[in-house]
Amino acid sequence: MFRPRPPAPDWFTADASVLGVALVFPLQGPAGIFGPTCELCAQLAAEEVNRAGGVLGRELKLLPVDGGASPREIADHVEALVDLGVVQGVTGWHISSVRQALAPRIAHRVPYVYTALYEGGEHTAGVFLTSETPRDQLRPAMGLLAHERGVRRWFVVGNDYVWPRRTARAAHAYARESGGVIGGEVYLPLGTHDFEPVLRRIERSDADGVLMLLVGSDAVRFNRAFAAYGLAARCLRLSTLMDENMLMASGPSATEDLYSTAGFFASLANQDTLDLHGQYADRYGIEAPALGSLGESCYEGVLLLAALLKRAGTLDVTAIGAAAGTVSYEGPRGLMHLRDRHVRQRIYLARADGLDFDVLTELDLHGTRP
Repeated sequence: MFRPRPPAPDWFTADASVLGVALVFPLQGPAGIFGPTCELCAQLAAEEVNRAGGVLGRELKLLPVDGGASPREIADHVEALVDLGVVQGVTGWHISSVRQALAPRIAHRVPYVYTALYEGGEHTAGVFLTSETPRDQLRPAMGLLAHERGVRRWFVVGNDYVWPRRTARAAHAYARESGGVIGGEVYLPLGTHDFEPVLRRIERSDADGVLMLLVGSDAVRFNRAFAAYGLAARCLRLSTLMDENMLMASGPSATEDLYSTAGFFASLANQDTLDLHGQYADRYGIEAPALGSLGESCYEGVLLLAALLKRAGTLDVTAIGAAAGTVSYEGPRGLMHLRDRHVRQRIYLARADGLDFDVLTELDLHGTRP
């Protein structure tokens, strides 16, 4: 039976037999809804690495850091762990504002594997990325929905920080490519509860598609409000950040005509995904948080960090970067390779079906599929 992890201590001590990794994931705020599965998936991967002998002759140990705190607080905390020699690497799912605060402080000192989908353009030395960017995730999805569903007029609803704003900027070009337009945009603070003003604007617009760039429980509340307002019959929704925990929290009555695009869905019917389900269920039991794409990203973050260190044979960030182009790892999405410090991956489009995702197709990353 699954038992919640007790609170982590506020301090740790360095141990030469241990390779400490700061796992930065949300314990509070809108993204806290999927924080538990992020931690459990990362721990599952760490145990797998340790069963195979650890990393550089040392046991890999995860040190949880609340990625839902303020970016400055998180950066201060992780930098202090690096200063003390307690951690030799950093990974986890956290929003781009946190990454932007954290990377300049630690990426030149320890390898940093960032697992969240993001807006693209991260080139800081020492940062390695496992997840999706708009060019490969959003562009083909918008093109396919334009072709198959005739969506031409989009309305963007996002949280007010770097990822939604830069993604929406890219979405203007993607809409034009398929003969469409972004007709309206609204950006809301993280933790928004009242969506009625936004829904009135969507209702008055001629939008036939809503691009959701909302995090966690904000997206859940928007889904519920959107359905209650009666807009689901007129506008489909497309989200690039909608995992299985968020889908279940929204409820089946609030997810009609909701699409999601991602590099992993728990409902993918392949052996790698089934293996992960089996390992997760065996380790944590049926009461554990639902396995989802965002938790899976943290599993891969641990595997990639271990692979980077093993390939380089050292903790030196410069040497790790020099060897990164030859790094690969076997995970829940199969054999993955790095290119320009980003993981090369397949991207899928899925549609909500009750409390699960129906994966419709693998997206064509070089154009729209007929």
